[in-house]
Amino acid sequence: MPLSLSDPTWYPIASSEDLPFRHVYQGQLLGRELAVWRADDGNVNIWENRCLHRGVRLSIGINEGQELKCQYHGWRYANRSAGCTYIPAHPADAPARRIENRKYPVREAFGLIWSAANDERPFTPFDGAEGKDWFALRPMPVNAEPEDVVAGLARLAPDDQPADLLPGLAVQLGAVLYFVQPIDAARAVIRGLLPERPSDEMTTLRHYNEVLTKLRDRLERAAARKEAPAPLTPLYEKVSADLATMPDIAIPRGNTFNVVVRRKWQNADGVISFELADRDGKHLPTFQPGAHIDVHLPNGLVRQYSLTNGPGDLMSYVIGVKQESASKGGSKVLVESVREGDVLAISEPRNNFPLRRDATRTLLIAGGIGITPLLSMARFLDKSSLPYELHYFVRAGENVAFKSELEVLHGRVDTHIGLAREAIREKVNALLGPYQFANHVYICGPGAMLEMVQEVAAALGWPDDAVHFEYFQNDKVIDSSSSFDIELARSAMTLHVPAGKTILETMREAGLTVPSSCEQGACGTCLTTVMEGEVDHQDVYLNKTEKASHTCMMTCVSRAKSGRLVLDI
Repeated sequence: MPLSLSDPTWYPIASSEDLPFRHVYQGQLLGRELAVWRADDGNVNIWENRCLHRGVRLSIGINEGQELKCQYHGWRYANRSAGCTYIPAHPADAPARRIENRKYPVREAFGLIWSAANDERPFTPFDGAEGKDWFALRPMPVNAEPEDVVAGLARLAPDDQPADLLPGLAVQLGAVLYFVQPIDAARAVIRGLLPERPSDEMTTLRHYNEVLTKLRDRLERAAARKEAPAPLTPLYEKVSADLATMPDIAIPRGNTFNVVVRRKWQNADGVISFELADRDGKHLPTFQPGAHIDVHLPNGLVRQYSLTNGPGDLMSYVIGVKQESASKGGSKVLVESVREGDVLAISEPRNNFPLRRDATRTLLIAGGIGITPLLSMARFLDKSSLPYELHYFVRAGENVAFKSELEVLHGRVDTHIGLAREAIREKVNALLGPYQFANHVYICGPGAMLEMVQEVAAALGWPDDAVHFEYFQNDKVIDSSSSFDIELARSAMTLHVPAGKTILETMREAGLTVPSSCEQGACGTCLTTVMEGEVDHQDVYLNKTEKASHTCMMTCVSRAKSGRLVLDI
């Protein structure tokens, strides 16, 4: 049967020894080039060997342990998911979630790395595979048709002990198993396995290498006398320009998937942590540092929590939840009612607080539970060996959350305990210093602290685009007493927004589907372009420059100062 690009058979494509620490191996199977690499957590990835941006081979990329970085323009892809985590040309944007390289199934067994064109057929060990200390021989590339290589191997068997032809281009000669890796229609690699590790490995390797070299020479001489078959030509999907430029952060409310609470524990005084995992043990969607998820709670409320995970850590999400006696039922029900083993609905990660990795100096300032997104940022910077400082302000030593995770970071991590408000201001002033080019500061914590750091930064000459912040909630009192009209330019619709009702609610009542999440003016999901009119900004998401421009707004809380707003909806 001729080879097919969609052949579901599992073939060995590399030896385990081909994947040393932080290496990327170029594999080949059925006409395709593959980038094969082992992450620091031991997971083996097999991807299409091209960066989605310009098609440069990822096999010449940089294995950073949990991300693979293309050397051409620096695009990064996550361990397990192959999702893009960073685009240097757009450092202030989180890449669209749909930018994901093509993955191939992978198994590591018997000293070999196995893959297939698709995952239609489960990986099953060959008969007699278990219970032996298999030893992989050196691979032997052969410029001949894979079926001819199988026939040539079978002819090596003595007359009194014929070869056993096994499924999937495999041959057994006595105790030795040979697997033929089909590189293309006219190229193959012979990979052999011995059932036990020999006492003299070098002598054994030389022996089998001589046997296979002679076989290769005979097969290639025979192949030269035949008409060469047409090569297998895989088709590669082109990547749209939109994928490279458009951040994709808007997730419609209610677009969720289920996870199980694998673990729940007291992380610090006043902080409870939850580990959320896929119920079937699969990896979760790609995220970028600073991302958060919506958690749909048993009482019907939806709350946002930042991910603390490091790069490529996708087998579960870890969040930290502050215990608050004054909670309105969000964190309270999560802390008091949700138990290990419970199933929760969550959104895919969205990132309105993205981390730039082109800074000459990155300063992370956390207050209380605000450590959660900044811990993720520090972990990403740590894995990429990029310089950073993390300063964590807490009221008391027992309030330090994720202490063990912070202790293993290699950057500068300072915890400031029990400082009064003025002392915190003085410390922040000293940490920031006068602004210098390509310096960036990231702040997350209580609203009063965020406003104080922004004030100090502005006084020191830091521009708004170098000061990044994320509020967990909007503590401002919302004034909804005004009434005004909105014109929706794309929808050719004019609506009246009465007092006591938000723009978001008015649009929904008119039958429009509009994205939102927190509906408090904190998360940025409902960010909308304003084409005309003056906005009454009541959110905590936009910075001062953005608010002064009146070119965008949060439709969940902000209103109009003018009698009419024209929105790009």
